[in-house]
Amino acid sequence: MNATAQETISWQDFTKVDMRVGTIVKAELFKEARNPAYKMEIDFGAIGIKKTSAQITALYTPENLLGKQVVAVVNFPKKQIATIMSECLVLGGLGDDKEVTLLNPERPVKNGTKIA
Repeated sequence: MNATAQETISWQDFTKVDMRVGTIVKAELFKEARNPAYKMEIDFGAIGIKKTSAQITALYTPENLLGKQVVAVVNFPKKQIATIMSECLVLGGLGDDKEVTLLNPERPVKNGTKIA
């Protein structure tokens, strides 16, 4: 694994990324996906509920995802992934075996809370 940082960005570049906390309200196996993944719906409060998919099957089940707060980028353009239109990108740490550990706040916060 390459431990060096990627290209340097400006503070202005960083402020363009809209990261928010949301609560997973629906999670199910994404049978149509090429790689093992889940389809999820995440409640971002005033921003609304957004759909996404994530390849997080190594460490999570749909049952233990329900009610979990996660951090996601909410201002990427929508992207077609198999049979769903993904509306956000859930963030996580990528382990040595490519398993993803979801990022989440240390305590419950209001859905839609901006990451700063």
